[in-house]
Amino acid sequence: MAFGVDREELTQWKERVSKGQIAFLTHYWLDDRFPGCDTVTKVGCRDVEKLKRWGAKHGLQPNWIHQDDQYPHYDLFGDVQATILSAEGIHTQLKRFNIK
Repeated sequence: MAFGVDREELTQWKERVSKGQIAFLTHYWLDDRFPGCDTVTKVGCRDVEKLKRWGAKHGLQPNWIHQDDQYPHYDLFGDVQATILSAEGIHTQLKRFNIK
């Protein structure tokens, strides 16, 4: 279940992904399969090859891409999420969602 993101943020993320840009969307999220993780960052790009190159830069495997027809994306959790958001300079999301 996702929460903590508004419709405008989601719409902007979808627009950037659709335009072939690397786009980030962080929100609160609860899933029993991932205990201790209460946020997720979706990093998407319609250009899957570009997304793969971006992921490789951060040590992510291409087979970890969620192959959504319209919005292919990586789901980042935990330490990987914090490390990548910091490396990409997305400090507002780190602070907003208290990601350490």
